[in-house]
Amino acid sequence: MKQGSPVPAIAVVRRLCRLGGFLFGYDTGTISGVKVMPVWLRQFGYYDGNTNSYFLPSGLESEVVSILSAGEFIGALIGAFLADALGRRYGLSASSVVFMVGVAMQTAATELILFSIGRFVAGLGVGLISCIVPLYQSECAPKWIRGAVVACYQWTITIGLLVAAIINNATTNRDDSSAYRIPIGIQLAFGAILGLGVLFLPESPRWFVRNGKDEDALKSLAFLNSTDVTDAAVVAEFNNVKTALEEERALGEVGYADCFRSGGTRKMALRTWTGIWLQALQQLTGVNFIFYYGTTFFKRAGFSDPFVITIIVNVVNVVSTVPGMWAIEQFGRRPLLIVGAVGMLVAQFIVAGTAAGIGTDNKAGQDSLIAFVCIYIFFFASTWGPLASYPLEVRAKALSMSTASNWALNFVIGYVTPYMVNEGPGNANMGSNVFFLWGAMCTVCAVFAYFFVYETKGVSLEQVDELYETTTAPKSPEVNKRLREEGAVKDAVDIAAIKAKA
Repeated sequence: MKQGSPVPAIAVVRRLCRLGGFLFGYDTGTISGVKVMPVWLRQFGYYDGNTNSYFLPSGLESEVVSILSAGEFIGALIGAFLADALGRRYGLSASSVVFMVGVAMQTAATELILFSIGRFVAGLGVGLISCIVPLYQSECAPKWIRGAVVACYQWTITIGLLVAAIINNATTNRDDSSAYRIPIGIQLAFGAILGLGVLFLPESPRWFVRNGKDEDALKSLAFLNSTDVTDAAVVAEFNNVKTALEEERALGEVGYADCFRSGGTRKMALRTWTGIWLQALQQLTGVNFIFYYGTTFFKRAGFSDPFVITIIVNVVNVVSTVPGMWAIEQFGRRPLLIVGAVGMLVAQFIVAGTAAGIGTDNKAGQDSLIAFVCIYIFFFASTWGPLASYPLEVRAKALSMSTASNWALNFVIGYVTPYMVNEGPGNANMGSNVFFLWGAMCTVCAVFAYFFVYETKGVSLEQVDELYETTTAPKSPEVNKRLREEGAVKDAVDIAAIKAKA
């Protein structure tokens, strides 16, 4: 049995993925359909006598969509303190309560101001969750499956987006407020399941070690490896974590400023900025244009049933994440990011050119547009779900900043997109030409991944430190291979030594 069966660890993180990731994805996907529902527009929008319909001005549309990300940005920064102070489990439970308060406010709202405040509060909860869940998963999962486990979190986000699209489609034609209150209010159940369910999961062994609870750390490691505290593999992993923490503590107390230290061999500033820019560039690929404004875009492109098209795109998103979960363990994160960025930029340029050259009654052109949007989503879902690795003493803080950068760009894109694509005074009226912009940013993504992303496939979080100490990003695959070989030998020797003492 390979250092204890990984099945229990997978089962544990899957539960968390299903709860945290699904909730995150569902909340993100709901607004795309809700804001174009006739009943919602009648309740919160303005009447246009010329078209005999209700609409939401660009400014208010920006506010409603982007204010969630403002809350998520703040939540991601607070998440570090919460995760370090309460632990990963209790931090997640508290985050779910915050999220449910925001959902309740949106569900009960009859005025746009309360609806917007509710989205901000819900975003605060989502930001906390989006920071703590990947941190908890990466600290609990065995190193040989960590990449797939983190990718599993991305997968459940896509499932949440898909379910949101399906429920939006199912309720959009209702003629009362249940049309939007059902898809929004159902999130209360998801939040409650997360808040209670996470309490039955084990705490991060690395958090236990950090807080001097060695016995609890051993028990947690034993549970995650499906064995007992006397198992040689568990003791060896515990000793590695303990040694790494002692070395890091010898450097003294750390704060946010320490995440940007430029001196030393561990390249702390490079690692922090890499994580921040990976998360930011993920948003600049334009993916949330599809998930926030996709239904609106497809409606304006002349599709008779934009809700169904949104479901199709989300199905592609879900299915495409699966090969990515396999590929990340086979090829590593670095080549996936580079290939994915190139694939996205090609697809987006084709989408922009196709949309600009067809009319709303051109069926063949519309089919082509949808096909390349799906190809674009395939490349994104199977390659771009970045998570950087940091030393233990700054991990929570550095991860919170990289996650916060994701939400900061999410907010900016969510806010400016209506002004960029909508028609009318004060708007840029870019329409489908916005895909040229997203494609150009994917070029930046490919270059960044080549020069700054290190290959961390198959190495422990502690070995990642050594990787950064000894090489550069373009040469990291070679050093990664050597570290994995050395790590396997060291693990075997440590386990043999522990067994000999037993």
